[in-house]
Amino acid sequence: MTFLQITSLLIVLAGAFGAVNYLFLKLPSAIGILVVSLLASVSVLVLDLFAPQLGMADTARRVVLGIDFSDALLEGMLGLLLFAGALHVKLADLRAQWKIVVLMATLGVGLSTAIVGVGFSWLTGMPLIVALVFGALISPTDPVAVMGVLREASLRKSLETKIAGESLFNDGVGYVVYLVLVAMAFPAIGGGHGAGHQSQIEFATTLFVQEAVGGAVLGIVLGWLVFRVMRLIDDYSLEVLLTLGLAFGGYELAVALHVSAPIMAVCAGLLIGDIGAKHGMSEETRRYVDAFWKLIDEILNAVLFLLIGFEVFAVAFDTSYLTAGVLAIALALVARLAAVAIPILLLGGPRQFGPGVIPIMTWGGLKGGISVALALSLPDGDWKPLILTATYLVVVFSIIVQGLTVAKLAAKVGREPELPTG
Repeated sequence: MTFLQITSLLIVLAGAFGAVNYLFLKLPSAIGILVVSLLASVSVLVLDLFAPQLGMADTARRVVLGIDFSDALLEGMLGLLLFAGALHVKLADLRAQWKIVVLMATLGVGLSTAIVGVGFSWLTGMPLIVALVFGALISPTDPVAVMGVLREASLRKSLETKIAGESLFNDGVGYVVYLVLVAMAFPAIGGGHGAGHQSQIEFATTLFVQEAVGGAVLGIVLGWLVFRVMRLIDDYSLEVLLTLGLAFGGYELAVALHVSAPIMAVCAGLLIGDIGAKHGMSEETRRYVDAFWKLIDEILNAVLFLLIGFEVFAVAFDTSYLTAGVLAIALALVARLAAVAIPILLLGGPRQFGPGVIPIMTWGGLKGGISVALALSLPDGDWKPLILTATYLVVVFSIIVQGLTVAKLAAKVGREPELPTG
């Protein structure tokens, strides 16, 4: 199939599945599309068991595997989704929560990667360095999934900022940690840095600084340049086009310069969404930019969750893999609890952050398409099918079970205590 045919098919199916969800399931839009997509995929697999002569599963598998999910997300959709998410997080709100956001996006990701890696290695016998790669790809919360749920959860503003800010930044940091560990676990990919403990540490440190700091600097510089141009213009259609060019062009430039493209997109989006909106746009332009990026966000969310449902065709249905995947769900939740609780305890404990902060942020730390894309992008090997299956089960559980219940949890444990009267 050509690129245009694949794109057309995905948009048609996203619209059709969205309509099915709206009319019958009535779940939150993105989650509903994932559920319908998953049900359709499983139905094809079940039908193939009873009528293998139809070859429906093989046909569907060829079509799905023909869509490079990893490239489509990491090289195409991710920059737009992160930019769109960052546009709606205000710097003043983020500044008030910066300590917890930074700690959770750095220390939290590191703790989660280590806990998942060590635990998964012990459970499966996987080499520790390879298991740490799995820990790195499953630890970041997915800003796409998180932002979609936040729109439905009606959380208090401070908690929403913590979750949104952390998910935007820990995604970028987690991606960098993943790149470092992949280069160490598969030396051929990392340019032969497999020999020597000291050289590995030096290489990992250099790569981390280059990716993370370089991405942030590039995002701020490009965002500032676009902001300066927008101040000279009062044409909403052109200014919307400039923001689109920043998201697309900046992401590809970051990839070419070997710095973190996700961090670039977040930093550029934060700058344009706050400083750019206040000082570089008219009221009319702000309305159009906001509406345009909300629409982009909704459409790409629908297509992404549709693709996640279809990726069941790439999963290995082996009993031992499925068992390991179920255990990985529990392991990921324990790791997420540590990634949330320890930074909060270091900053004074839950009382400093309001009621229910630990359970809400733990349960609301959803995994998503980025984890699946990273698992699919791993080099072929003995452990890849197990990693992919475990990743898929964690992501589907996270989006469907956690995504549909986090609002109820927030309502139950996140209320401010009532002041005594009289």
